Amino acid sequence: MQTDQIKPDLKILIAPLDWGLGHATRCIPIIRYLLQNNYQVTLAGEGAVATLLKSNFPKLEILPLHGYRIGYSNTAAGFATKILSQIPKILRAVEAEKEWLERIQSQYSFDLIISDNRYGLKIKGAPSVIMTHQLQIQSGTGNTIDKLLKWLHYRILEKFDDCWIVDHGGDNNLGGSLSHPEKIPSNGKYIGLLSQLNPMPVSSQSDQKEILVLLSGPEPMRGILEKTILAQLGTEKQSHFNIVAGNPAGSVPENLPDHVTYHTHLNAVQINELMQKSALVICRSGYSTLMDLVVMKTRALLIPTPGQAEQEYLGKRLLDQGVSFCQNQSLLNLNIDIPLALTFPGFQQFNNRNDFRVVLNDLLDKLR
Repeated sequence: MQTDQIKPDLKILIAPLDWGLGHATRCIPIIRYLLQNNYQVTLAGEGAVATLLKSNFPKLEILPLHGYRIGYSNTAAGFATKILSQIPKILRAVEAEKEWLERIQSQYSFDLIISDNRYGLKIKGAPSVIMTHQLQIQSGTGNTIDKLLKWLHYRILEKFDDCWIVDHGGDNNLGGSLSHPEKIPSNGKYIGLLSQLNPMPVSSQSDQKEILVLLSGPEPMRGILEKTILAQLGTEKQSHFNIVAGNPAGSVPENLPDHVTYHTHLNAVQINELMQKSALVICRSGYSTLMDLVVMKTRALLIPTPGQAEQEYLGKRLLDQGVSFCQNQSLLNLNIDIPLALTFPGFQQFNNRNDFRVVLNDLLDKLR
């Protein structure tokens, strides 16, 4: 579709969930595309999500919208129970989102609302889209609970005008059974992978001594992994490590070794540059991080968040496919795991087409 066919005065709200930064980073390519085509984009969020969005889009208005503010266990065994115990809190947050949107819509009159896993951002009078990759929720508590959660999940997803599934359809997909259950929601559409990154031409091969550590996800698990890695880097002096802490409100630790460079957070352009020159990325197996790895076609050492069934499933699946090495956090030994991870081919086999543009343009055509 030609750019001059697009109605430029449409007003669009984009609001990612606040469970880690991944929901926000994967909204970045959609925001970029809309801005390139002269749409009026407004963002919504708070805390670290708002900071990340502001660092990437400093000129855009970011409306204050409370997150779900979920607490997490500091043990793998307690992870699922802790989340399930907070379902009433999540439901209250969803109701608060609905009330917030009613107030905001009366002021801004948005023509389109796109949310990433925010279940309350549906309103009459404006097309409302929800993005997700996890249709089949994995609770870690067994098939019976998972089936019940899927049924409840679909009831919510199908209330939206569209449910955009962040993965490719077909066999060459990233999410496996998470995004490809036997039946998808009636309003479901696969939109491909969404990454904040773009590969750039390089004049030489990656420096084998450059390793990028991407920390992400909620506390306290993010901080626990950071401490584990920092404690081991003192003996791993053959490489230079760039650590991106994924903690915009944090500070740089004192007395870091000379072969370690630490950033509390970076914007997409800066992460792109670091990943481009890195021989290996050490990171969680969170879905948004995996999408970045697919786009950059890099090798990785994956460390699932303990107790988070989705990340454990994705990490094991990629290990079984021979794509990337995956290590349990409690067994992490960088002196052993880094050389082993470098023997894996990385994310060469996956497709990284920009399918979202086709689905997005189809919707925008209807709003012209």
